[in-house]
Amino acid sequence: MATVGKKFPSLSVDAMNEMGDTFKLNVLEEAVKNNKKVLLFWYPKDFTFVCPTELHAFQAALSEFEKRNTIVIGASCDTPEVHFAWLNQSKANGGIEGVTYPLLADSNRNLSSILGILDITNETYDEATGTVQVEGDNVTYRATYLIDEEGTVFHEGINHMPVGRNVNEYLRLIDAYTHVQEKGEVCPANWEEGKEAMQANAKATAEYLAAN
Repeated sequence: MATVGKKFPSLSVDAMNEMGDTFKLNVLEEAVKNNKKVLLFWYPKDFTFVCPTELHAFQAALSEFEKRNTIVIGASCDTPEVHFAWLNQSKANGGIEGVTYPLLADSNRNLSSILGILDITNETYDEATGTVQVEGDNVTYRATYLIDEEGTVFHEGINHMPVGRNVNEYLRLIDAYTHVQEKGEVCPANWEEGKEAMQANAKATAEYLAAN
C-alpha cells in the first residue's frame, strides 16, 4: 500500500540510541513536533553484509541531512539489545560503532506490517495448530521514507535485499521537495540544487524543454 501523500502512521516503537538507552519513538511526532523532515530507512537484519555499509553511509552524510533540517532514523525488526550489541562492534569487524542516529527496534513487526514491507512470500493457515505460518524471512526490505514537517510522506522507495541505497539521492530529493515548498516551482528530471526549475504550466514546460 503506497503511503506517498498520506500521513505517516502514528505508532510508538521501541528504539535504541548509541548510549544503550531504550525509548519509545513515534516517527510522525518526530517530524511534527520538531518541525523537521525525517528520513526513515529500513534494513533487513543486524550483523549482516550490505546493511552495515548503508548505516555507515547515512552516518557519514548525517551533517548534510542536518543542514537540510532532516532527522535520520534507521529501523529493522531486531530487538533493542541486538542493536546495542551491533553498535558496540567495530566497523573493522562488520559492526556499526560510531552510528549516532536512533535505530527503531520493530521486533513485534507492528509498524513494518502496517507499511507492508516485510519479506513474506506466502501465508497459510495451519488448522492442526490454529496458527498462520509464513514463507519468507519475515524481515523488512530496504524501504525508505521521506516525511515532511507536517508528517506527510513525500517519497517512498523499496529495494530488494541485495541492493544498497544511494544516500546522495535522498539528499537530492530533500533539496527538490524543499525547493517546491519554498519557491512554488516544480523540479524536472535530474534536477539538482542550483539548477533551473519551472512553473507548473504548459508554457513553462515548453520553454524548459526548448532550452534543455
